[in-house]
Amino acid sequence: MTYCLAMRLDDGLLFLSDSRTNAGVDNISTYRKLHVFSPTADRLFVVQSAGNLATTHEVLDLIGRDLVRADESLATVDHLFEAALYLGRLAADVAARHSGTLGRNATATFILGGQVGDEAPDILLVYPEGNYIRASDDRPFLQIGETKYGKAWLDLAVRSQADMRIAAKVALSSMEATATANLSVGPPYDLGIYRNGAHELQHVRIAGDSPFLARLSDTWRDRLLAAVDALPAVEPGDISILDPDTAPT
Repeated sequence: MTYCLAMRLDDGLLFLSDSRTNAGVDNISTYRKLHVFSPTADRLFVVQSAGNLATTHEVLDLIGRDLVRADESLATVDHLFEAALYLGRLAADVAARHSGTLGRNATATFILGGQVGDEAPDILLVYPEGNYIRASDDRPFLQIGETKYGKAWLDLAVRSQADMRIAAKVALSSMEATATANLSVGPPYDLGIYRNGAHELQHVRIAGDSPFLARLSDTWRDRLLAAVDALPAVEPGDISILDPDTAPT
């Protein structure tokens, strides 16, 4: 399993991916799930992946091959959505070639973000079938992989007006909440920040033994416990006590 998320903010884009893959509790590996392509000076693409790791690697290899010798590639598209369609076709074709032995287990899902020329930066979720959706103004983030544990925090905290510093804290809190709930998600974490018009990504890796992650986890736990203490107690007038003879079974 994996967890990747991307945010579209007024100042640019933010990407965060974990790096844990596993085929059982005794077979855990680390693989990068955030990949950066900058084929020309006027464009940058960030690809985040979830799903079949072999399919992901084959798709990435095909992207690299096409940059060298194909008429259609990330170097030739005129719009980000065309890059999403191109990525979707590659992923669907690779999954179809291996579906005879793997079935739906051959599929992969991607988040594609970046900027082409002077177009506004954006993030798109590319489905295994090859189509895509955009993030909305009301919900300016996308998730793939193990999405449910970190989504509530994003729903509460993410707004397009948030600055990068706040957005990074929200994203890392969402990641830590997911990692705490599911051992198949974990560090190192790859964090990418893209500023509008830069056509380059600020990319850092946060290791599992990072003092910052320890502080973040401790603060997250302490604040959650404080929130539980602050929740209102259930008072007698707030509930109806059912007669045991009439209680539903």
